[in-house]
Amino acid sequence: MGYNKQVYERTAAILRERKRKAEQEAEQRRFNFFTAYPRAEQIEQALAKTGITTARAVLKGGNVREHLSRLKQENQALQAELSGLLSSAHLPGNYLEPHYTCVKCSDSGYIDGRMCSCMKQELRAEAYRELNASSPLALCSFEQFSTEYYPEAYREKMERVFHNCIEYAELFSPRSPNLIFMGGTGLGKTHLSLAIAGGVIKKGYGVVYGSVNNIINRLEQEHFGRSDDADTRQSLIECDLLILDDLGTEFRTSFSIAEIYNIVNTRQMTSRPTIISTNLTMEQLGAAYTDRFASRIMADYKRVLFQGEDIRQKKRLLGHS
Repeated sequence: MGYNKQVYERTAAILRERKRKAEQEAEQRRFNFFTAYPRAEQIEQALAKTGITTARAVLKGGNVREHLSRLKQENQALQAELSGLLSSAHLPGNYLEPHYTCVKCSDSGYIDGRMCSCMKQELRAEAYRELNASSPLALCSFEQFSTEYYPEAYREKMERVFHNCIEYAELFSPRSPNLIFMGGTGLGKTHLSLAIAGGVIKKGYGVVYGSVNNIINRLEQEHFGRSDDADTRQSLIECDLLILDDLGTEFRTSFSIAEIYNIVNTRQMTSRPTIISTNLTMEQLGAAYTDRFASRIMADYKRVLFQGEDIRQKKRLLGHS
């Protein structure tokens, strides 16, 4: 499962609407054409009876081959006559057929039980829209990130961090390493995690991004029956890439600590990559979430240190967005 249930449902609804619209428009074209050319409707009705006539011929026996050959000739003549009517009206040969967006699957999303490329593309687009709706994804691309706001003493280090994040997104696979972004407030951790999310989505993978505070709120609502949704935990565990932003800023309870550990531990056990951003040090993580959690992070996550001064504050002072 690369995407959450809502993304699949909205994508399926989009494809159903495409299919419905294409077939509705075809019906309107057929009505208009048959009104102008009644003979065309008679031809279509005659062609539709071919299957029934063929089945009856097989059941009756006799010279089936000869009968089928005659039916084939009649069909070809009818089809040629219909093509002639369309041509005389200066219309293309497929005018009466539904004009599906995807000719491979007729906008069903599947070909012989396998997901069509059009559905995969729409899933990516829908996931991007969902992520963009809940976060400033459009404002947090790699192109919009700059190291010029960092003090000169840290600029070279932050340029390496920046290029390593670009490489992570470009080379992402379900076996990519876990990362933990560590550093103070306003140093670009959220910006670069969202930039990675955007790059990974464009590669066709499913990404779940959220602040730990919002994620815990959703899990609590589902756990205590205050929400009809019940797949947040599954999405967090099974998505291709999970990004947990602002770990340590949430209101911590025994429930939240247990949930965070279980999600992180389960993803590690199933070799699914996770990116965590936090303002806390390793010692503070241990104090806040238990030493076992901190030990898991130290052993299984590559630390990415963000250093410098609050660039958000610096941008505001300079009048930059």
